[in-house]
Amino acid sequence: MALMITMDCTSCDACPSVCPNDAITAGSPYVIDSLKCTECVGAHDEPQCKLVCPADCIVPNPDFAESREELQAKYEALHS
Repeated sequence: MALMITMDCTSCDACPSVCPNDAITAGSPYVIDSLKCTECVGAHDEPQCKLVCPADCIVPNPDFAESREELQAKYEALHS
Protein backbone atom coordinates (compact mmCIF):
# COMPACT_ATOMS: atom_id res chain seq x y z
CA MET A 1 0.00 0.00 0.00
CA ALA A 2 1.41 3.37 -0.93
CA LEU A 3 1.63 6.02 1.74
CA MET A 4 0.17 9.50 1.87
CA ILE A 5 0.82 12.64 3.89
CA THR A 6 -2.05 14.17 5.85
CA MET A 7 -2.82 17.83 6.43
CA ASP A 8 -0.97 17.57 9.76
CA CYS A 9 2.27 17.93 7.77
CA THR A 10 4.44 20.79 9.04
CA SER A 11 6.49 20.96 5.81
CA CYS A 12 9.66 20.30 7.81
CA ASP A 13 11.42 18.92 4.69
CA ALA A 14 12.70 15.78 6.46
CA CYS A 15 11.05 13.20 4.21
CA PRO A 16 11.99 13.91 0.57
CA SER A 17 15.69 13.18 0.95
CA VAL A 18 15.17 9.77 2.58
CA CYS A 19 12.81 8.41 -0.09
CA PRO A 20 14.65 5.87 -2.26
CA ASN A 21 12.14 6.36 -5.09
CA ASP A 22 12.02 10.18 -5.15
CA ALA A 23 8.28 9.87 -4.58
CA ILE A 24 7.89 12.85 -2.24
CA THR A 25 7.52 16.42 -3.51
CA ALA A 26 7.09 19.74 -1.76
CA GLY A 27 3.63 21.10 -1.34
CA SER A 28 1.27 22.09 1.39
CA PRO A 29 1.21 19.39 2.61
CA TYR A 30 4.03 17.45 0.99
CA VAL A 31 2.79 14.88 -1.53
CA ILE A 32 3.73 11.23 -2.04
CA ASP A 33 3.37 9.94 -5.60
CA SER A 34 1.49 6.66 -5.12
CA LEU A 35 2.82 5.33 -8.40
CA LYS A 36 6.37 5.61 -7.04
CA CYS A 37 5.83 4.79 -3.35
CA THR A 38 6.81 1.24 -2.38
CA GLU A 39 6.83 1.85 1.39
CA CYS A 40 10.60 1.36 0.94
CA VAL A 41 10.09 -2.32 0.03
CA GLY A 42 13.15 -3.24 -2.00
CA ALA A 43 15.35 -0.64 -0.31
CA HIS A 44 14.73 -0.72 3.46
CA ASP A 45 12.93 -2.76 6.09
CA GLU A 46 10.48 0.03 6.90
CA PRO A 47 9.29 3.30 5.36
CA GLN A 48 12.04 5.85 5.89
CA CYS A 49 9.70 8.83 5.61
CA LYS A 50 7.67 7.60 8.57
CA LEU A 51 10.86 7.20 10.62
CA VAL A 52 11.92 10.83 10.13
CA CYS A 53 8.49 12.49 10.27
CA PRO A 54 8.20 14.56 13.47
CA ALA A 55 4.49 15.20 12.88
CA ASP A 56 3.56 11.51 12.51
CA CYS A 57 1.42 12.46 9.51
CA ILE A 58 2.34 9.71 7.03
CA VAL A 59 -0.34 7.05 6.76
CA PRO A 60 -1.36 4.26 4.36
CA ASN A 61 -3.20 5.47 1.28
CA PRO A 62 -6.46 3.48 1.19
CA ASP A 63 -6.74 3.95 -2.58
CA PHE A 64 -3.52 2.01 -3.22
CA ALA A 65 -3.72 -1.38 -1.52
CA GLU A 66 -0.75 -3.46 -2.70
CA SER A 67 0.86 -6.64 -1.46
CA ARG A 68 4.53 -6.80 -0.49
CA GLU A 69 5.16 -8.67 -3.76
CA GLU A 70 3.47 -5.92 -5.77
CA LEU A 71 5.49 -3.25 -3.95
CA GLN A 72 8.72 -5.18 -4.68
CA ALA A 73 7.80 -5.44 -8.36
CA LYS A 74 7.06 -1.71 -8.47
CA TYR A 75 10.45 -0.96 -6.84
CA GLU A 76 12.24 -3.17 -9.36
CA ALA A 77 10.44 -1.49 -12.27
CA LEU A 78 11.39 1.96 -10.96
CA HIS A 79 15.05 1.01 -10.61
CA SER A 80 15.61 -1.07 -13.77
